[in-house]
Amino acid sequence: MHSILQPDGWAKPIGYANGVAARGRMIFVGGQIGWNAQCAFETDDLAEQVRQTLANIVAVLAEAGAGPQHVTSLTWYVTDKADYLASRKAIGAAYREVMGRHFPAMAVVQVTALMEDRAKVEIQAHAVVPD
Repeated sequence: MHSILQPDGWAKPIGYANGVAARGRMIFVGGQIGWNAQCAFETDDLAEQVRQTLANIVAVLAEAGAGPQHVTSLTWYVTDKADYLASRKAIGAAYREVMGRHFPAMAVVQVTALMEDRAKVEIQAHAVVPD
């Protein structure tokens, strides 16, 4: 389906891949945030917003006949680095619950704000469904 790119001699990353090579139909998921299908936030907890954000990504992927296993890259935007670091264990549990043990290439960036005031995280996804 796709290949993880891990240069020789590099330490193995935990929870992400350094790179992914894939061939097939590409799917681009716009930035999703931690609100539900009615655009309402149910929590201000970062890990729970991550769970909902990832569920939103999975819902968009399903519209294209894809799933978490097809994700090749995620870009995360968080508003509070300290909250992210303090919540890593709960975020990891939420990630595995929604995405399984599939770890694509990822980047996490702290931003000063997101467009929705209650949003603590926004995640953009790229996926490739094999030919």
